[in-house]
Order: sequence, then structure tokens, then C-alpha cells
Amino acid sequence: MKETKTIIPLKTPVKTNHKTIQYKLGELFKQKKLSLSSVESCTGGLISKMITEVAGSSFYFKGGLTAYSNEIKLNVLGIRKETLSSFGAVSPQCAFEMARRAKKICKTDFAVSTTGIAGPSGATAKKPVGLVYFGLASPKETKTYKRMFKGDRKEIQKQAANFALNLLLKGCSINETI
Repeated sequence: MKETKTIIPLKTPVKTNHKTIQYKLGELFKQKKLSLSSVESCTGGLISKMITEVAGSSFYFKGGLTAYSNEIKLNVLGIRKETLSSFGAVSPQCAFEMARRAKKICKTDFAVSTTGIAGPSGATAKKPVGLVYFGLASPKETKTYKRMFKGDRKEIQKQAANFALNLLLKGCSINETI
């Protein structure tokens, strides 16, 4: 049997940026002992990825779901069929239901949702590329937000994810502990 050699890597500094939005969010949620969840469509899991880049995020982040298809929105999240048929998946009504359902399913204090058109395809005259609706469910209420972003698909997704994290940060600051 050959001897196994262990290669010990050189010490490399761990880069941490304690000024990132996700770090600030984590500190606030830990400090207030609050939990959060996400449900994403157009951001494709980017919000969850950004939150979990912070060590210790499991203390406050219970989970996220990428509900990209209407089938998942209906059968997993429980979005009403009438909402999708009357308003579409890219609508404030859908974002509202997505956030409320994520909060309920994950049993969290806060939930954020995204649904939109990241492009380059899928747009219509009434729903252009860059249109994103957000839902924010807090202990007190659920609100929706509409934003238009510019750029390519990746840039739109990044801007939308950052906006969602800012919503959570502001929402947690405003909605003091339950």
C-alpha cells in the first residue's frame, strides 16, 4: 500500500467584507433573533446564495425555494390558480402570495419573493425585460414593490437580489421584534 501524502496549503487570508448587505442583514437578524426565508423566480436562487455566503446564516435563514415554473408555484407553494390566470406569474399579486406562502411554509418571521422578467426573452409590451415584483412578508404585514432594472440577464438578477436583501434589511429595522 502506498503512503498517502497530505498536502498542507499555504496559509491564505480569509477575505471577509463585513460591510456587505448580507452581512449586515445577518447581524441584524441574529441580534433580533428573527428568521427569514425566500422564494425566487427570476433571481433563480441568487438571494439564497447571497444570504448563505455569510458564515452562521443557518441561525436565521431557514431556507429558500426557486419556484421558476408555474407548476411549482401552484403545486408546491400553493399560489392560487386564479392569481396566475388573472394576473400572471409576473405580477404584484403573485409576489404577494409567494412571500406569504414562503413565510407560512418555512415558519419564519420574514420572507421575501421575486418574480419578473430577467430577459432576454419572455417580455411583452406590458411586462418588459427588467420588470421585477417583490413581496416582503413581515410579522405585521405583506407588501409588494415594483422595480425596473437595466442590463443583461445577470445584471438584472444581481440588482434584483440586492434590492430584495435591502428590503429585508429595511423591513427588519422597521418591524421591531414581534
